[in-house]
Amino acid sequence: MSKAGDIHRFDAPNKLAAFAGLDVRVTQYGEFIGTRQEISKRGSPYLRKAVWLAASRAAFYAPVLSEYYQSLLARGKHHLTTICSVSRKLCNTIHTILKEERLWQPVPPRDKTCRIIPNNSDK
Repeated sequence: MSKAGDIHRFDAPNKLAAFAGLDVRVTQYGEFIGTRQEISKRGSPYLRKAVWLAASRAAFYAPVLSEYYQSLLARGKHHLTTICSVSRKLCNTIHTILKEERLWQPVPPRDKTCRIIPNNSDK
């Protein structure tokens, strides 16, 4: 996260996401409010690309983000839209981990339970 600089200059995770350009740009003219939303791409293109590439892999291999990705696809969202949402969630996670100075601890998905299989070699 060297592209973002010091993490303590961002008060909230949404400010880091805005710096990365992953915030939503609202289209509005007078009383017209657009229904099609896109990311603003205002921030650092290098940080946005790094988070995007990490999210595109994490959407398939990280348990929590993979579950989030699959839930968005089940709701009918497009692949690129879901990757953008996973990028935003990953950016929020990165902010929290760096701000609280703790380690990444992935949590297993909610629908799957972690079972310990007994070792039968002791018999």
